Amino acid sequence: MPHLLNRLASALLLAAPLLAHAQGTASAVAGTAATAATAAPSSTASPATTAATSLACTDFDAYANGQWLAATEMPADRARIGSFDALRVANDRLLEAGLAELAREPARQTTPGLKLLAAHYRAGMDSAAIEKRGLSAVQPWLARVNSVQRDALPALIGEMARLQVSAPLAVFVGTDAKDATRHVLQLSQAGLGLPDRDDYLNTDENSRKLQAAYRVYAERLLKAAGAPADAATLDALMAFEKELAQASMTRVQRRDPNAVYNVMTPASLQLQAPGFDWAGWLQAYFGPGSLSPSAALTQRLIVGQPGFAQGLATLAEKAPLDTWRTYLRVRALDAVAEYGPQAVAQAHFDFYQGAIRGLRAAPPRVEQVILMIGGRTGGSPLGETLGEVFVSKAFSPLAQQRALAMVADIKLAMQRRIDALPWMSAPTKTLAQAKLAAMAVKIGGPEKWKTYDGLVLQPDDFAGNLLKINAWHTAQRLADLEKPVDRSRWNTSPHIVNAFAAGGNQIVFPAGILQPPFFDEKADDASNYGGIGMVIGHEITHHFDDRGRQFDAVGNLRDWWQPADAAAYKERADRVAALYSSYEPVPGVRINGRQTLGENISDLAGIQIAFDGLQIALERQRAAGKAAPLVEGRTPEQRFFLSHATVWRGKYRTEAMIDQLRTGQHSPGRWRILGPLSNIPAFAQAFSCKPGDPMASAQPIVIW
Repeated sequence: MPHLLNRLASALLLAAPLLAHAQGTASAVAGTAATAATAAPSSTASPATTAATSLACTDFDAYANGQWLAATEMPADRARIGSFDALRVANDRLLEAGLAELAREPARQTTPGLKLLAAHYRAGMDSAAIEKRGLSAVQPWLARVNSVQRDALPALIGEMARLQVSAPLAVFVGTDAKDATRHVLQLSQAGLGLPDRDDYLNTDENSRKLQAAYRVYAERLLKAAGAPADAATLDALMAFEKELAQASMTRVQRRDPNAVYNVMTPASLQLQAPGFDWAGWLQAYFGPGSLSPSAALTQRLIVGQPGFAQGLATLAEKAPLDTWRTYLRVRALDAVAEYGPQAVAQAHFDFYQGAIRGLRAAPPRVEQVILMIGGRTGGSPLGETLGEVFVSKAFSPLAQQRALAMVADIKLAMQRRIDALPWMSAPTKTLAQAKLAAMAVKIGGPEKWKTYDGLVLQPDDFAGNLLKINAWHTAQRLADLEKPVDRSRWNTSPHIVNAFAAGGNQIVFPAGILQPPFFDEKADDASNYGGIGMVIGHEITHHFDDRGRQFDAVGNLRDWWQPADAAAYKERADRVAALYSSYEPVPGVRINGRQTLGENISDLAGIQIAFDGLQIALERQRAAGKAAPLVEGRTPEQRFFLSHATVWRGKYRTEAMIDQLRTGQHSPGRWRILGPLSNIPAFAQAFSCKPGDPMASAQPIVIW
């Protein structure tokens, strides 16, 4: 899929985002239920007045969100609905108005980025031009694939990677995990059509369904390009990808930062994975004349999965050439299908949105185009241009100032909790405090916008623009290899409804999430600390979760823990993994407590330090003679927890829920309410829960 390079780079530079984005956005469907599903929720939760107070101690999701859950229907073009999704739709509507102005009034295109955005947006909205262009953008690459011989495979794979077509390697420039001041070239496994490597190996009903759907998708792509698509061809393709899957690491294995940090050169990789010309591949990736043969042999690489490189080399040497051609055709067509004519765009939707996520209808075209330009986490090369539009309309200096004040309170709360930890020794505490103090904060958007020097786009070539953007971005990132890491650079667009724990010990809060119900500059502290405060606490904790704790104050992968402290941490983390593995959101499908461990630790500790941060704010108010009032008969503490539950309320299609449970790093929203709140004694106190109540754990899990 397009922009895989950016997503993989973000995966190494960033901890998992606060929320995995749903693959589908809602249309403005008429009717009360649909409006409730897509309207941005208010900043204060008001559970049904008829809900028994005891329900809060039995099932707080039902207590806080039951009325909404009962009244809200799932629109046909949604895989998931909830507060995140409703705010994303609201942000998209704001962007839609801004994009229409840009296209209609060229005088508003006052920066290079806005000029490019206007052209690309017009291209994406011009369905007639897209149909007229057909598959012309990818035809030269299909012609190359048709004639490729075995000795030319490495060069062709390298050239396709330059366009961010991972077939099957993803290669990108990212921050060196063990030296956060410099960039390094990184290789990672990729190139599978199914959502997860286990989908090729498992034989359960869901895996068989996905295998059949992917086979149909590949057949439709190949037929659209006039390529062989008979049963034998598709059998060979599926067997080929299964071999790639068998060589791939699992998602849990890839969470170990040391396991995916393997320093090599093409020369040393050639010895470990013979059968593939690694130096020739790298020269093709850099571009003609950009890398000499000697430099290609000695270029420093971080190879994420050496076993995958070995599997690729074996296939390059032994797999039938016709199978390689089929595979490369499918990868090239898949990369542009969403941007292409209806024949391939519909096939893309039917597989990725229908079969995998359960959507019944496509979202409005404008929402699709915004998503394609910006990417799901705002990391697409042109995504920042959407941020230019958004920040000019929906973010104020006051919001930034108040958010920074909340960060200070919550960091102070974390500082106090580190000092009070009974299981951590003084040497480790000292280094933990140094890391917390050094943590940098980004809020809103970048101080300077990108200028996109050298990039030229056409207003009538959407798929062609995609390949130009990707090639331009690869060249820009390769140029970074000679430069130190710029810590001021934003790797996500400000319009995104998400937050990130970034490489280099940074936390990032785009303007897009600093809106109700997460944050309201006019709301009281209880609402804000339960909403965006929880988000802040979550991202701070990511730098201290089971993966993040392995990086030091400047963001280097380095063991700074005393052995006994590391063992004590692991014991507590194991309890978190066991707790979440006990949850079964869909009959027969449990949360993978190991796969989601970092997110679950960040939820458990994040809500705790956000609550402590609220207490710091309330103490400050009391000292100033301003006691926090009751609102609708509720204390600030109760409103804090209700705000938290409002943020995580949601409904899923079964297909989307299963996909998240199998492939995601996050627990579904309901368990992001029940798990953390049942393990925080302050919640039980706020709602007078008794020992033995489901929302009052007898042995609360406390890590930080």
